[in-house]
Amino acid sequence: MADALSKAGHDAAGAPVLLGTNGDHSGNMRFWRANAGGEQVPDSAVVNSLAGRLPDVIAEEFHFGRPRLAFVNACVAAANAIAYGAQLVSSGRADQVVCGGAHVVTEDLFAKFDSGQALATDGAVRPFSKGRKGLLHGDGAAILLLESADHARKRGATRLGSVLGWGLAADAHHPVQPHPQGRGLAAAARAALRCANVSPADIGYVNAHGTGTPRNDPAEAWALREVFGERAATVPVSSTKSTTGHMLEATGAVEAVITLVALADGLLPPTAGFLEADPECPIDCIPHTARHTQARHALSLNAAFGGANAALVLGAP
Repeated sequence: MADALSKAGHDAAGAPVLLGTNGDHSGNMRFWRANAGGEQVPDSAVVNSLAGRLPDVIAEEFHFGRPRLAFVNACVAAANAIAYGAQLVSSGRADQVVCGGAHVVTEDLFAKFDSGQALATDGAVRPFSKGRKGLLHGDGAAILLLESADHARKRGATRLGSVLGWGLAADAHHPVQPHPQGRGLAAAARAALRCANVSPADIGYVNAHGTGTPRNDPAEAWALREVFGERAATVPVSSTKSTTGHMLEATGAVEAVITLVALADGLLPPTAGFLEADPECPIDCIPHTARHTQARHALSLNAAFGGANAALVLGAP
């Protein structure tokens, strides 16, 4: 948070705070373990572990304003926070918004994914690759200060990039599986492009959700074909989860920052761990090595259990 404010050259006092987070489950775990042993745990231990406490504590520490909201809808939470923050700014309801996400892997979360056999058994995330085994978790956090162009210009701020458009969609296909043709993700991407007034031909990079799981990657590749048509085979795509792991509620913010940095530096991150092309994922996934680019617009995609999907159109400085 302090680093974000330092780069922005601004304290953002009074700004709303919107964070994707699942809270700190240690308080709940402590409660149930104590309960099983006949002990008592103070209510404050449980209250302080709630997701809503994080934006509130941060707001008090840095003198931010309201609303103070926690987005808890899994892997699209931080992307939703950014989309909502951008809407607050674009509609004139806020001059600036602090938004992002934070996630720390806990033992109960690891146990859930392990019991669901979703974790990679070979210790590597290999998005869009033939022979991929699953995902791996990662800790992470990213914070962005969003503000209108006029507000940034008046205070002499250096713009690091732009949130040009956003789109949210639900396919309601299955509790945990994506729609096989990626309908929800394609709908979110199209909505984001319309919001940004940008055509698919203008997109020079896609930071894919790319979890490295057998079902998600083909569905996302299909969604890209729905959005880009024949160009889906050549538009540069990578999944940065191949190096960061999956940060669940924080992933949309971390990947938005990575995408903005990639556009600013003119260097697209690779998809690590790639073994060989999968016929079910006929895309240019930038395997192994970073690639230079002159792209000015990028698409960042995220999908979550329950058929929730989010897309952000991001622009270079």
